Amino acid sequence: MPISDESPALRSGRIARLGWLLVGFSALVCGAVGVVLPLLPTTPFVLLAAFAFARSSPTLRRWLVEHRTFGPMIADWELHGAIARRYKVLACGVMLASLIGSFLASVSTYIFFIQLIVMAGAASFVLTRPDVARDP
Repeated sequence: MPISDESPALRSGRIARLGWLLVGFSALVCGAVGVVLPLLPTTPFVLLAAFAFARSSPTLRRWLVEHRTFGPMIADWELHGAIARRYKVLACGVMLASLIGSFLASVSTYIFFIQLIVMAGAASFVLTRPDVARDP
């Protein structure tokens, strides 16, 4: 059994940092997929990635905050707790399209109502955040 000069606190810190790094990358991948897949939201995953990278990698956080697409979302949220109106419209439109698609696909009534409740909650949250004017 090798003897390590590393203290338990240092080892624990490295494990936590690695965990946050994995959370950040996972969230960023989900957010990137959400850009092209309408059923997956982008903004919450990007915000989670920024949060996780702040605890694991200042370099990755800086890259994300300075990113021309994702940076403004993060700045709006961190400075004002806000979501730009265009993202609100996009999010609610995608949720509505998803519900219509589920209805047309004849999913079970039980599943449809679960989707309806979850999406109504998500839309309520999104729509109650302050607006930040953002140029298209």
